[in-house]
Amino acid sequence: MNHAVQLPDVGSAIRAALLTADPRAKVMAARKVARDWRLGRLAFRFDAAMPDRPARPDQPELLPPNRMPKRGKAGSERGRIALWHALAHIEFSAIDLALDMAGRFGAEMGEGLVDDFLAVAADEAMHFAVLARRLESLGSHYGALPAHDGLWDAAHQTRDDVMARLAVVPMVLEARGLDVTPMTLDRLRSIGDEAGTRILERILDDEIRHVAVGTKHFIAGCEASGESPGGLWKSLVKRHFRGGLKPPFNDSARCAAGLSRDWYASLAL
Repeated sequence: MNHAVQLPDVGSAIRAALLTADPRAKVMAARKVARDWRLGRLAFRFDAAMPDRPARPDQPELLPPNRMPKRGKAGSERGRIALWHALAHIEFSAIDLALDMAGRFGAEMGEGLVDDFLAVAADEAMHFAVLARRLESLGSHYGALPAHDGLWDAAHQTRDDVMARLAVVPMVLEARGLDVTPMTLDRLRSIGDEAGTRILERILDDEIRHVAVGTKHFIAGCEASGESPGGLWKSLVKRHFRGGLKPPFNDSARCAAGLSRDWYASLAL
């Protein structure tokens, strides 16, 4: 008699990756979950709840945002290391944000959301690995400087509402990355950092796609419930995001990601 072998569930695999603290191991775990899901090795089941917080390494020390030290001038060694460390921490946090989106809301939103956000998690893992190597080339390493956990705090605050999570994390916080990256690229070009410029240009292209993924699922959720996307987005941002949206905006990148200026311009400080 043949007994069908039950595939492991995707929810448990995501939970295990979220609870992996070591940065290199988390990169490998995130990429493996994405690959196993893509290859049909994981079942669309969520047998395990997502953790309230992902596991974190002992370093970097996590400080409140208002206690973060100044980075220093872009051209100085200290300033360059601080910049790349901050970028690496954003991407490390983004791995967990994408994993949690797929694991926490996949059962509610369907396989398409799991497809998209596990692919995003794999991208973020690749970004972190590249940035960690960049830090090492400068004689430093991830964890050498303090960081803050503001990105995960926003995710935790929206843990019970997928539409709020989509509105705040991809469509506000990650969209903010689209706004500030051109200025960072200008700084890198001004000091002749061609290798760093190429890294950030690649990440910017990927992040436009990531914001577009969040926008796509947000609009689909609105269509399913009969809500106005622009109206609901503004309402959720006002309710769940502390502080207004700060210009300047990278309107062309935001437009490419499906974010209408009509939505965010009215919330600008």
